[in-house]
Amino acid sequence: MQNNLNDDREKVGNRLHDARVMAGLSQEQAAKKMNLNRPAISEIESGKRKVSAEEIIQFSELYKVGKSWLLLEEDQTNAEFPPQVRFAARELSKLKPEEMKKVIDLINMLPKK
Repeated sequence: MQNNLNDDREKVGNRLHDARVMAGLSQEQAAKKMNLNRPAISEIESGKRKVSAEEIIQFSELYKVGKSWLLLEEDQTNAEFPPQVRFAARELSKLKPEEMKKVIDLINMLPKK
């Protein structure tokens, strides 16, 4: 039982790491926004530190990912919009219309499966 909890804590940590990277934040930036020390973020991401329910909610809002995904309740591939898609959408929304057109043109040039 303890092994499963440690494995799950590590998996949650991995998802938090991936979500932070996709959000474009460093551990230091995330720590400041969460009112934590940078080593706490590192310990959480490595599965060495437990994460409270309140922290999961804060991480979810900060990284703009679902709480259920962070808590391993849904597989990334089964999510309506996986974190990578949400990240891409956030980044694309920052572009000017002419830049957006260029990106769409590039996407249209990619080989289709």
